[in-house]
Amino acid sequence: MRLVVALLVALALAPAAAASERHPTLGELEGEVICPTCHTTLDQSSSPIATRMKAFIAVRIRAGDTKGEIEDKLVAQFGQEVLARPSTHGLDLAAWLLPLGVLVIGAAGLGAAIWRWRGISRDAPSPSPPALDPEVEQRIDEELARFEA
Repeated sequence: MRLVVALLVALALAPAAAASERHPTLGELEGEVICPTCHTTLDQSSSPIATRMKAFIAVRIRAGDTKGEIEDKLVAQFGQEVLARPSTHGLDLAAWLLPLGVLVIGAAGLGAAIWRWRGISRDAPSPSPPALDPEVEQRIDEELARFEA
């Protein structure tokens, strides 16, 4: 059921993502591009180079460039480090995938441990209650008989 919900949410957000690619906004790109001088995103930087990059992005948006085209032009001019996301190869990829792999393996191990624990407790015979003292048992029977009458 959760998978179906996640799939529906992804499908609902897909048109918005495609629209963002075709018609990016300056505010959106300012948060995804890093100033080469101060190493913060453009929306946090007021350096001269950041101001020129913002103006360049605004001109490219008015010219009808897609988000990918604008990013490609910035990368060609300043290098891959200008994008505020990790590259998809080498150690950068490993740095993102390793924690996810650890989480998946940990969750699988925890799930297996819980499944095994529940299986053992379900298969094990339940202990019988301790035997009552005959005197206490007789007293309980008498009390119960008194309440039933």
